[in-house]
Amino acid sequence: MKTLSHKVLLVEEAVTSFLLVVITTLVFASAIARTIHHPINWAQDVSLLAFGWLTFIGADVVIRRGDLIRIDMIVNKFPKILQKLLMVVFDVLMLAFLGILVIYGATLVSQSWLRTFNTLPLSYAWCTLAVPVGSFLMFFGILEKFIHDIKRPVQDWGDK
Repeated sequence: MKTLSHKVLLVEEAVTSFLLVVITTLVFASAIARTIHHPINWAQDVSLLAFGWLTFIGADVVIRRGDLIRIDMIVNKFPKILQKLLMVVFDVLMLAFLGILVIYGATLVSQSWLRTFNTLPLSYAWCTLAVPVGSFLMFFGILEKFIHDIKRPVQDWGDK
């Protein structure tokens, strides 16, 4: 499972890097083009599509790297068993939330097939598809973290 997770992380890092370059290039080129009175009308829609995917795939990169923001200044003062219990509860809550995002995201995709972008002959569902796909990927990232947290001995919790 670790090697598959690592390979997924490498692919996601490459995709998010590419999407960030695309967004930056298009926004910059669009600004320059607009300044010289030759706007690139489709750049905003392509940037929006890329941004949707960048947000959800990038969130999974953060999860798989273990870089989720947490404020543990107070939690570290709790007994180690309580620290572990809180983290397991938070993991379960995140899994439930991501499951809901997958379900309702799929509904959102099915409802947006007929809607198109303003300047592209492309269904808006391709943008909203980032919600269930990204949430599905994050679900497995959090599941891996949850399993690690369950297996981690109580004495290893606390300040690092």
